[in-house]
Amino acid sequence: MLVAEILQIIRQGEDSQHQFKENVTNASALAAEMVAFSNGRGGKLLIGVADDGTICGLTSNDIRRLNQLISNASSDNVKNPIHVNTSTLEINGQLMMLVDIPEGTDKPYMDNKGVFWVKSGADKRRVTSKTEIRRLFQMNDLVNADEVIVRNSSLENLDRYYLRDVILKIYQQDIADYSEQALHQLLQNLKLANNERLTLAGLLLFGRYPQQLQPIFDIKAISFWGNDGTGQTYRDSEDIKGNLEVLYKKAMSFLLRNLQKIQGNQGVNSIGILEVPEIVLQELLINALIHRDYFISAPIKLFIFDNRIEIISPGSLPNSLTIENVKNGISHVRNHLLHSFAAQILPYKGIGWGIRRALKAHPLIDLIDDKSAEQFTAIIHRP
Repeated sequence: MLVAEILQIIRQGEDSQHQFKENVTNASALAAEMVAFSNGRGGKLLIGVADDGTICGLTSNDIRRLNQLISNASSDNVKNPIHVNTSTLEINGQLMMLVDIPEGTDKPYMDNKGVFWVKSGADKRRVTSKTEIRRLFQMNDLVNADEVIVRNSSLENLDRYYLRDVILKIYQQDIADYSEQALHQLLQNLKLANNERLTLAGLLLFGRYPQQLQPIFDIKAISFWGNDGTGQTYRDSEDIKGNLEVLYKKAMSFLLRNLQKIQGNQGVNSIGILEVPEIVLQELLINALIHRDYFISAPIKLFIFDNRIEIISPGSLPNSLTIENVKNGISHVRNHLLHSFAAQILPYKGIGWGIRRALKAHPLIDLIDDKSAEQFTAIIHRP
């Protein structure tokens, strides 16, 4: 890295990918910094620079000691080992060290005491909640939210008539002919249940009243007057509950009854053309239901304003996906079980081109991946 680039980083100050240290002597503290960077998007540690950006410098002995310390910390004080690159620079007569820590390919990382660290702005923080630890494992496909067992659930929570219809459609098998033991085995094989309790996928797909056990996994739908969500009045509002198919159908119904039909070139007796192509609403709503982060206890939000529609789903884009990736049809399946059944119960192809189809039908769509708020928003501008 050029000296000019380093000086630019120092002028801009610390952030989630750049950390300054006057010196480092403690291997455990250094390991925590490495873990936090590797669990995030990687970053650079500048040693020999004070918090305020002053280049205080290092001695030649410091450089030799730090190289050994960094080597030991990256292999012995973290799990799994982290591969870092170091370089020594001289700026204004002062020596400093640049430690380049890449984003990890084997997340989540932890220190040798079993503590997970993540970046929090320019600082780092210890991960303590079970939910966030699960989400760290989710990043590397080590655990999926839709496979987690739902506490207090049982097979009594299943809508067996609906389950029968779907299984008959997919596998051409009638579970009405199954013994109770055979049904339990089928549910276990499909990862819809485990030891008499439903997985989250089993509940969301085939539960009679899923929100009785998981009340937060619903859709909050509001049609506002004007363009400001802080107003006190609204045209229409609904808390949408039910299984995945019911959530989709009721949310689509809410959208269709609150959007306008435009006559265009049609005759006076025509029903009109929906102001936003229905395929756009379908694709973005299904995307929210299938790809949201179910480790985050929050509902999907569906807001209609005079000038736009917002579909807000919990969870930012997983792993290293970017908005440009998504626009180009690159996808990452976050909820494998929901994804595998969705093509049978929803108008869903599952090949990653949903957003591409939506943009082709209606280019006036903004996609916002908010990492800090942990949410993904699709804004559909109304013509």
